[in-house]
Amino acid sequence: MTSYFITATGTDIGKTHTIAGLIRAGRELRRDFAAIKPVMTGYDTDTAPRSDAAILLDAMGRPNSPRNIATISPWRFAAPLSPDMAAAREGKRIVLKDIVTFCEAAIAAAPGSLFIEGVGGVAVPLNEEHLVSDWIAALDIPAILVGGTYLGTLSHIITAGALLSAQGIKIAAIVLNESADAPVLAEEIAATLERFAACPIHIIPRDFDDGSFKRLAASL
Repeated sequence: MTSYFITATGTDIGKTHTIAGLIRAGRELRRDFAAIKPVMTGYDTDTAPRSDAAILLDAMGRPNSPRNIATISPWRFAAPLSPDMAAAREGKRIVLKDIVTFCEAAIAAAPGSLFIEGVGGVAVPLNEEHLVSDWIAALDIPAILVGGTYLGTLSHIITAGALLSAQGIKIAAIVLNESADAPVLAEEIAATLERFAACPIHIIPRDFDDGSFKRLAASL
């Protein structure tokens, strides 16, 4: 089964929401989906039950205990900053090879498709040398690019897609996660993107499920 790296144009765009929806839709389709989020910043043990890792565990039907969170998110940092800065605040440094090795082991152990959630956007620094895009390229798996429907998203999505393509990363799909108070319809944004993107574009409506997650899951 193919595994996928879920990345985005920036932070708080909807990566975790997209993966959780895919896992639940996959269950209905009898697809074996699982997820990990190796790197988390802004992690607070007091709010851990509401963290991204906890949301993924809930979607997989696993208890969001501290032990399970550590299993799928071993690199956790307190500062809500880019990974390089958050790690530096704690006197640490993220080593790309270590994260890649962890992900490759998780892919090998997964009985079906594994979704690897990135951190922040596609060009966020992991350390002084590497970006999230370098992480994806090292894994050599397809990416799913999540964007919003806010003003400016077209430039952000096209730019992020260009960076991925420049590093030889296949974009399996673009997901438009509908933003609050979007100035235009998601369908209009998708129609524009179709002129520049060579992959399927999926729209995830805000606050309700019209079957979009199931259609996206069935396409993978």
